[in-house]
Amino acid sequence: MDTSELRKARGAFFTPPEIAHYLVRWAVRSPRDRVLEPSCGEASFLLAAADRLRAIGAHPPRWRERLHGVEIHPASARNAVTLLRDAGFDARVAVADFFDHEPPASYDAVVGNPPFVRYQSFSREARARGLEAALAQGVRLSGLANAWAAFVVKAALHVAPEGRLALVLPAELLSVKYAREVRRFLLRRFGRIRLVMFEERIFPGVLEEVVLLLAEGSGGADCLEICQTRDLKSLKSVEAEKWTEHTPGENEKWTPALMAQDAFATYRTAIGAGFERLGAWGGAYLGAVTGNNRFFALTVEEANKFGLRKSDTIRISPPGTRHLRGLAFTDAAWKQLADDGARCLLLYPGDEPSDAAKRYIAGGERAGVAKAYKCRARKPWWRVPLVETPDLFLTYMNHDRPRLVSNSARVQILNSVYGVRLAAGRKRLGRDVLPVACLNSITLLGAEIVGRAYGGGLLKMEPREADDLPVPSLERIRAVERELQCIKPQLAPSLRSVNLNEAVTAVDKIVLVGVPDRELKILNLAREMLFQRRKTRGKSGAD
Repeated sequence: MDTSELRKARGAFFTPPEIAHYLVRWAVRSPRDRVLEPSCGEASFLLAAADRLRAIGAHPPRWRERLHGVEIHPASARNAVTLLRDAGFDARVAVADFFDHEPPASYDAVVGNPPFVRYQSFSREARARGLEAALAQGVRLSGLANAWAAFVVKAALHVAPEGRLALVLPAELLSVKYAREVRRFLLRRFGRIRLVMFEERIFPGVLEEVVLLLAEGSGGADCLEICQTRDLKSLKSVEAEKWTEHTPGENEKWTPALMAQDAFATYRTAIGAGFERLGAWGGAYLGAVTGNNRFFALTVEEANKFGLRKSDTIRISPPGTRHLRGLAFTDAAWKQLADDGARCLLLYPGDEPSDAAKRYIAGGERAGVAKAYKCRARKPWWRVPLVETPDLFLTYMNHDRPRLVSNSARVQILNSVYGVRLAAGRKRLGRDVLPVACLNSITLLGAEIVGRAYGGGLLKMEPREADDLPVPSLERIRAVERELQCIKPQLAPSLRSVNLNEAVTAVDKIVLVGVPDRELKILNLAREMLFQRRKTRGKSGAD
C-alpha cells in the first residue's frame, strides 16, 4: 500500500492541478510537441499535457508518441497509465529510476515536480546516481545536495535545443549554497529563464516554499525574470503581471531577484562603502553538541539535588536564544537566568569525576543516554566536546533578525547558537561596539539576502552564510565608536520590548550618516518586503 508516509520518504508530493495546468499551458505550444514527465507519480502533468494537446489540435492515435513518463514506483506507474486510459489517452510510462533512464528522444516540453528528498534521506546509491548524472552535464554537485538539484540537470538533458523545461522546485533554488552550480548551469544552458514565486505556501501540510521554473531555448541567459503572485487563484493572471528582471553576479544567490532593481542596486552600492563581511571580524561556528540536552544541561537546582560539585559543571548560555535580546550577555544576566531555573550549567567533570558525578553518569547509562549517536561516538561518552569560548553570540534561526550579542559572561555555548571568535586587533571594538553597529538597515537587509527562509517564516543562516553578512567595517566603527557607545544605554528598552525600528533609526543616523534619505527609504522598504514575505508564509502554514 502506498501510504502518505511512503510517498513522503521518496519525496512524492502530488501537484495541485492549477500548477500542473499552468506549467503545461506554458510549455506545450504545438499539437506536434513531445512531452516528458520524469518522476510522473500519478500523471498530474501528463494528464494536463494530454488535455492541452487535444485542445490545440492533436488527435489520436498518436498520444503514445507524444506522452512519455518515468516513475520509479511501480504502483504509481500503473495508476498513471490507468488514469490516462480512463481519460481517453495512451502514454508510455517507464518504470525506472530517472537517473538511470535514457529516454528515446529529446522533448519539446519536459514538465514535472521532482522528488523533494533531503540529502539525509537520499540513499548512498541514489545520491551517487544523481551526482553522476549531473556530472555528465558538467555540473559538479555537492554531496549535500538534495535530490531535486541533480534531477533538474538530468531533466534539462532531455530538452530539445529550442524546447521548454517547466518544473516545480523548492525555493532553495534561489539561496542554498549547494544549488549554486544548478543556478549557473541554468543560466548557461537556456536562453530565457523565468521564475514564479508565491507569497503563500501552496502545498497543503508541507512547509516547503516552492518556485515555478520556466526555462526555454538555448545559448545562455544574461538575466532571469521573476513574478511574485499571491496563491493558486492568482496564478491565472501571472502572464499579465509585471515581470522583474535581475542580473545575478558571479556565484551570487538569486534571492535579490525578489527585490526591486533599484533597491538591489542601492544595496550593492551601500555595502561597497564602509561595510565588510562578518567573516573579516571572525568566522561563525556552531556551539557544542551534547547528544542529549535534557541530561547534560542542568539547572542549578538539579546540580544541587544530585550533589554535583562546581568542578563537575561549567557555565553555559542556556539552550535556545530567547534570552539573547540585548547587546551583551552579562554575568548578572546569567545569574538571573540561573535563579529563574534556566539550564545554565553543563555537565563537564574532570578526568576523575566526583562520586556525585559518577552516580549521575551511571543514571544516564541506565536511561540509555550513552547509546545516543553523538554520545556513543565519543570517549568517554559523558565528556561533551567543547568549542572555543566565543567573543560574540550569533543567533541563526530567527523570526525577526539575526542577533549579535557580546559574550561578556565568557560562558560556553551549545548548538542552538553560533559563536564568533573575533580576530586579533578587533576584539575590543568587536565586543563593545559591533553588536550595536549591526542594528542598521544595510545589515538587516543583508541578513534577508544572505540567509534563507524556512518553514514557519524563519530566517536561517548557515555558518558560511553568516560570514557573508554585511557589517560595518573596522574603519567605519572606529570613526563612530564614541557615538555608538553613547546610545547603547538608550537602545536597551527598545530591544527588550522588541521595538526594532526605533533602535535601527538611532543606529542608522550614526553608521549610515552618508546615505541619502531617499536611498535609506529604498533599503528599508526592501527589507520590510522580504521580512513581511517570510512572515506571511509563516502564518499561512499555521492552519
